[in-house]
Parts: sequence; C-alpha cells; structure tokens
Amino acid sequence: MNSRFLISAPHSGSGKTIITLGLLRALRNKGYTVQPFKCGPDYIDPIHHRTAAGRDSCNLDRFMMSDAHIEYLYRQYSANADIAITEGVMGLFDGATKDEGSSADVARLLGIPVVLVLDAKAMAYSAAAVLYGLKNFDSRLKVAGVIFNFVDHAAHYRLLVEACEDVGITPLGYLPANESLRIPERHLGLDTASTETVIAAAAGHIDKYIDLDTLLASTRTPAPSPQKTTPAPAPQKRILIARDEAFHFLYPENIHRLSQWGQITWFSPMHDKELPFQPDLLYLPGGYPELYLQQLSENKNMLRQISTYANTDGRIIAECGGMMYLGRSIVDDKGQEYPMAGVLDISTSMAQRRLTIGYRTVRVGNTAIKGHEFHFSQAIAPWSLKDVEITNARGEPAPTPFFHSDNLLASYAHFYWGENMDLLNSGVCRQ
Repeated sequence: MNSRFLISAPHSGSGKTIITLGLLRALRNKGYTVQPFKCGPDYIDPIHHRTAAGRDSCNLDRFMMSDAHIEYLYRQYSANADIAITEGVMGLFDGATKDEGSSADVARLLGIPVVLVLDAKAMAYSAAAVLYGLKNFDSRLKVAGVIFNFVDHAAHYRLLVEACEDVGITPLGYLPANESLRIPERHLGLDTASTETVIAAAAGHIDKYIDLDTLLASTRTPAPSPQKTTPAPAPQKRILIARDEAFHFLYPENIHRLSQWGQITWFSPMHDKELPFQPDLLYLPGGYPELYLQQLSENKNMLRQISTYANTDGRIIAECGGMMYLGRSIVDDKGQEYPMAGVLDISTSMAQRRLTIGYRTVRVGNTAIKGHEFHFSQAIAPWSLKDVEITNARGEPAPTPFFHSDNLLASYAHFYWGENMDLLNSGVCRQ
C-alpha cells in the first residue's frame, strides 16, 4: 500500500488534528507503517503525531525551508512508509501572504491529494457550496474526499452525502460529536500531556465511522524514492539538550543536524541537579517553563552551573522558553517573581499575557536565520537590537528580544537549521 495525502479544512477548529491523530493510530493498528508530517512551523502537533504513529513527525514549511528541502524531507521520511499523512495548517488556502506557504501550497508542491475535514454540526446541503468552492478554487489541487466532523446522526450524514454527490467529491465517512475526542488546550495550543487516551478513542471512532479502504484507494500514489546521501563524518563535539516537561519544543530535523555535528546527550533543568558534563554546545529549546517556575527556580545548583558555563565562554542556543530561563527572572500570571539563571539581562512575565506570533528572519552581519515566534509572555526589561535586523514574513520590522555573541544566541524565535547550517557555523557553534 502506498497512500499519500494531506488533511485540511476550510478553517481552524474543524477537528483536523484529532482526525489526523485518529487516522495515524487506526492505520498503525492495522499493521501499516504510517509517516506523519505537519505543514507549517508548529512544534506541538508533531509531538502528538509521534505518540499516535510511533515515528517522528517532520515539519514542511515553505517560509523556513526551500522547495528542494521540503521535497527532500518528504522523500526521506516517507520512503519506507506504507502511508504518509500530512496535517495541514489553518484553512486550506491560508498562508502568510494570501496562499503562500499554505496547506494547498505544500500539496501542490508535493503533488499529493487533499482530504478535507468539514465541520458540519450546523450544516446540511449548504455543504455542497463550501465543497464546490474548495474543490474548484484551484484546479491544480486534487481533492480525494471529505470527512464530515460533528455530525448529529446517520440521517444527517445522508444529507451531506447528497451534497457530495452533486459536487463530485467522495464522502469518506463522518464522526459524531464526542467529548472524549477533545485534547485539553493550553495557551500555546493542545496540551502535550496525557494524550494517549484521546488518541486511542479517536482511532476507535475512525475505525467505526470512516471508510478507510476508500480513503486509501482514493489517495494511492507512488512511493517516493529516498535520495542517496553521503555519510556524515563521525561527530566530534559533545552537545547537551534540555528535554523535560518544561523544555520540549523541538524540530526533529534540527536534532538530526545537531547529531551530525556532535554527540547528543539529553538532560533535565527541572530534575537533574547538575550538568552531566561540560559540553561544547548547550541547547535550551522552548516549552512551558512558566508552568514549572517553582521547580526550576528551586533547582539552584543547576541554575548556578548554567550561569558558570555561560560566563566561561560556554556555547549556548536558547529559544523562547530557553531564553526566558536564561534571564534574571520569570513572573507568573499572578505577579510572583521567580529567579532564573541570570545569564541574560532580561526578565519575562506572564502577568500581562499578549499573543505574539509570526515568522521571523534574523540578520546578523552576513548571517540570516529563519524561524517562528509564538508566545504569550512579554519582556519587562529593555534590550538592544544593535547590529541586528528582524523582519516578519512580509519583510516588515518585527522587533523582539534577541541576544548574540561569539558564544551565545538567544531569542523568542524558534529557529530552523535543518537545511541552512548558517546558525551552526556562526560564532556560537564554530570551531
């Protein structure tokens, strides 16, 4: 079986994440090897994908990556899989600028069909008009079928099937509204904890209500051949990466790149009392430090060791939550302040939450680094952007805290270096 497709919807909130997770697990339960992908820069949905599929989910993002790199990743990750499922981002045609970088954009690039998810809880034959628009708006897209979500009962579904027949789109089944299929949300998206029960329930409902045979038959595509690669030299450096409840927002391909540069060891700023060793590079990714402020602040020996490491020219990359951890303090949503590592002359606060989101390009000298910013905390101390230019997807100024030196790079942005090695070859990581 070689099935490749992208799951999308007219808008966010249609249920495409739950349906993606349910499909990944239901097909895995049937013995298929299923490879997940995620359109866009999201680092939370791929955590759930891995839980459901048992394989790392790979981001496909047309802002942070070149087309050639996206095609390379798709070939490499899906070459030995029976089925490749890509979860879209936002609505089908929603991109940073019009439909640039949208789910439709990625589906066109890869030549894969789209499976639509339509929220039908308050809809009957009007579904025909919505489906007609999605099907015909761009003739380059192939719509393989539609799954209806939040359907009241079988009679309701029959009305929706009639709409499909008149539009010429294959109905693939429906899911009734069910509270057991809801993953709790946190302020950065779906909760990354305790999702196994929800995934198992979603898989059961998918198996019961969705015509998987028709889905796979209508999305059958040739398996891509993996690109031959030159073996990387044996890594010489030693790398420490934070990973625990507070720090776990990672792009898998970034980790793959780091593994070519050095030997990776994982550690926990929350639970470990000391650094395992003095590394050549310390990586503090984003996560939820604001939910574990007391534990992080009380682990004073770890904070001292990281401060000492930084002050003795230790090399550090810190993103979002990692940057917050390196600051003087973090203030919780009730106004209580918790001391942190004090490496950076900045404090951050959850007391006045405000969403900051968007793509970022950071230019330092001749080096350009692309990434994505997504947080509710705010900096409460001044910082300087001397010799740094930060812009959004439209090329407009997007000032955000950014710190750099020969041995440190820290920002609210989550950077992607899976393709472009400029970051790893810049001052913070160079020989």
